[in-house]
Amino acid sequence: MTSDPLLAQRPLATRLRAALGSDMLAYTLKRLLQALVTLFLASALSFTIIQLAPGNYLDTLSQNPTISPERLEELRQQFGLDRPALSQYWRWLWQILTRGNFGTSFVYQRSVASLLWERVPATLLLAIASIVVTWSIAIPLGIVGAVNQNRWIDRYLRAISYIGQGFPSFVMALLLLFLAQSTPLFPVGNMTSIDHADLSLVGKALDIGWHLILPTLALSVISFAGLQRITRGNLLDVLRQNYIQTARAKGLSEGRVIYVHALRNAVNPLVTLLGFEFASLLSGAFIAENFFNWPGLGRLILQAVTAQDLYLVMASLMMGATMLIVGNLLADLLLKVVDPRIQLGDMN
Repeated sequence: MTSDPLLAQRPLATRLRAALGSDMLAYTLKRLLQALVTLFLASALSFTIIQLAPGNYLDTLSQNPTISPERLEELRQQFGLDRPALSQYWRWLWQILTRGNFGTSFVYQRSVASLLWERVPATLLLAIASIVVTWSIAIPLGIVGAVNQNRWIDRYLRAISYIGQGFPSFVMALLLLFLAQSTPLFPVGNMTSIDHADLSLVGKALDIGWHLILPTLALSVISFAGLQRITRGNLLDVLRQNYIQTARAKGLSEGRVIYVHALRNAVNPLVTLLGFEFASLLSGAFIAENFFNWPGLGRLILQAVTAQDLYLVMASLMMGATMLIVGNLLADLLLKVVDPRIQLGDMN
């Protein structure tokens, strides 16, 4: 991809107006229509896989001697488990299409949508904090490594990235838990302190941020290591291009060559990664939430899968599929804004 100096000098507002044209609107509508078909197929496949699993929620309840067979039959009819699997699926799907109702949780006896919305803010806070920390550290270090290729600092940063990628999230979470138990500096478990309600607004924010440190670190290590290596590799590829050599031959400063001409093109593949980062908000926070007792979606979904809470599991899977679709769409649109020369019609 070649650099366009005139394009780089255009104000950001002008570039946004140029990018947000009719082609972007048509592309967005096309992708949304495709998303409906994708979600329908994903829901049917997910429901089929869940039905193939042995037993159901009532099988666990039947082991409780205090629950009578009559009560079990009443619950079976209430939850619609006495119907054929296909009938259960169409009933669930029709409720979503007509009333936006994702069903009632077997375990909590509450609306599935209300349960999910209660946990979404905590998971989003953790995942967004992880993305901010990861990108704020990994991209600058990737640039430093590329600019100082094969020097001691580049070797040192590559060694850190190798070690980081070799540490699974649960191992890092265990190490951080051990650290927290050895020192009183960081709290372990929950999102707030016991006296959170008595704190001022600023105090509440600091309290949540204090509890956020360890799970954020546990969630960021692998992403940080991988993103640093990708940034370094992309920038090295761009720095070898002919137009970069031409810019240097014209007498431009090394800083302008790197940060104006090279980095603009090197960042394009990284923008695409944002889609996958957004899609992994749900699954990526799963381990950290369970280790640090963070009240997010991960713990709720784990309990739902263990208890075979059918409609809660289905809604969670649909949320994950939706985030994957929306994340990829946002990445494509952001890529168009960053580089208006890209034709959305060619991105299928």
